[in-house]
Amino acid sequence: MSYFIKPEGYKAILNLSQTELGIKVIKDFFQQNLSSELRLRRVTAPLFVLKGRGINDDLNGVERAVTFPIKDLGDAKAEIVHSLAKWKRLTLADYHIEEGYGIYTDMNAIRSDEELGNLHSLYVDQWDWERVMKKEERNVDFLKEIVERIYAAMVRTEYLVYEMFPSIKPILPQKIHFIHSEDLLKKYPTFTPKEREDAITRKYGAVFIIGIGGKLSDGKRHDGRAPDYDDWSTETPDGYKGLNGDLLVWDAVLNHAIELSSMGIRVDKEALLRQLELTGTTNRKELYFHKRLLNGELPQSIGGGIGQSRLCMFYLRKAHIGEIQSSIWPDEMRREAREAGINLI
Repeated sequence: MSYFIKPEGYKAILNLSQTELGIKVIKDFFQQNLSSELRLRRVTAPLFVLKGRGINDDLNGVERAVTFPIKDLGDAKAEIVHSLAKWKRLTLADYHIEEGYGIYTDMNAIRSDEELGNLHSLYVDQWDWERVMKKEERNVDFLKEIVERIYAAMVRTEYLVYEMFPSIKPILPQKIHFIHSEDLLKKYPTFTPKEREDAITRKYGAVFIIGIGGKLSDGKRHDGRAPDYDDWSTETPDGYKGLNGDLLVWDAVLNHAIELSSMGIRVDKEALLRQLELTGTTNRKELYFHKRLLNGELPQSIGGGIGQSRLCMFYLRKAHIGEIQSSIWPDEMRREAREAGINLI
């Protein structure tokens, strides 16, 4: 099922040539700042991985990966990646990255089960990053510190866009607001998770929601998370659970909150076993990635993904991700987009 928001009176601020120039400048500038803030080195990433090794990102556990047979491996199946959440941690170990340093990469993926719309495409491009951390940094304060560093790079990038295109005024607040998903539920108890995100992000402009994946006091999850990368079940001093979260900003074009990044402190052995038990997926313990983690071969880490097209869409004040990237859209959506003055590439 697809959905499409048509902002009333929308008119793109930039033409196609200006948009392409803006995309390049934003991507070059932001990744340099991200690398500097978090001390990350760039590495080359795979487009596909072998099926059945537990390396691909399982997202919410129901999305189907695009697969194909490999002739020279006896038709063994490969999967187009959903993201590189677990691959990056293997790479930290194999590259012997030191504590306080990490990696980032350009991740390109296909998510064939996406519900297509203004923010969701079959094609996903993001900066996937991962950083080695100390055991004593497994706490909410460290998570917030990393979020603030990433957000600082976002604020600087928005000002660069303003210098290039003065008609695009900066709107990001200087500081990001933190709230736990349980506190957000208590604040808006009658709202759906997406309505809660809109309400809190409209109020503060930029928000990081902590604790994504575990059940809240109403017995429901704010959103789904796979059990084997983010740590969403560890109890924190505030009495809640979760060492992960989502970074959202208020998009004045769509009049909605948009998620720009999902990230978190990764599972250690105890959290992995607990979350596999909670989700009924203990059979994963026999997979390659999980065995290496349980055997103590992988470092403690924090990591996430930052949507490249979404980031550019926000900075350039676009109404549809298809104005930033080339993808496949339903004919009806293309027709409606043309009528609304939205030029899908």
